[in-house]
Amino acid sequence: MAVEDDLQFERDGHIARIWLNRPHKKNCITVPMLHRLDQLITEIEADPELRVVVIRGRENTFSSGFDLDSLKEDFIGTSTAMDVAVVSAKVCDRLYNMSKPSVAVLEGYVTAGGFEVSISCDFAIADENAKIGDFHIRRALFGGAGPIYRLPRMLGIRKTKELMLTGKLLSGKEADEFDLINASAPADELDATVDEFIAQLLNKSPFQMKLTKMAIDRGLDADIASLMVLEHLAVGVTLNSDDAAEGVSAFLEKREPKWTGR
Repeated sequence: MAVEDDLQFERDGHIARIWLNRPHKKNCITVPMLHRLDQLITEIEADPELRVVVIRGRENTFSSGFDLDSLKEDFIGTSTAMDVAVVSAKVCDRLYNMSKPSVAVLEGYVTAGGFEVSISCDFAIADENAKIGDFHIRRALFGGAGPIYRLPRMLGIRKTKELMLTGKLLSGKEADEFDLINASAPADELDATVDEFIAQLLNKSPFQMKLTKMAIDRGLDADIASLMVLEHLAVGVTLNSDDAAEGVSAFLEKREPKWTGR
């Protein structure tokens, strides 16, 4: 099966939809899928018509992680294991640092490598009955694509240790209460919840979305003085943008803005 079948890409208006499509393997991730995702990120970033990225798994499962069959046969005890970690980290970092917001739709198993992909997205919305967690420690493995530096920033140290050291799985509802995701919904309401959330992103200025997302992401590791400089620079850039002028004009003229992304 071609990797394009394993990782499918659809354009849906201004939405880029990426589907993990190995349901017979609970959408386990392979190295070719990571390379394909890397290519898709490049394509999406270059397409001004695409404003939001949605990542989801086929047949009601996000992903149960990396394909352990290939790990056992080819990687454990070899230097290739480090190569896989490097590729995984690189692609998840690219996903996290995209200029366009990304939304993970979580159903079924969201564990190990699948969990790492989910926390590399800006937002996550889950089926209340999804099973979500790091899980690596249950197999005496270590996740190399972001949990030790993304989770503490999302959850704090204690909750990060609780997830990573116990290997516990949270339901979608529990993950919502844990502040690990943005929202949860019953399975029959999940699509509507996702659509409503995406609509709040699509009607905003693409230019301002990119600038604000970058400022938030870069600001996580900056000191207060540097953050103030960053904010002042962002204000200056914003006030010279076409979208800012359009936003003010639309407000004064009591109409919906027409964004150009500049």
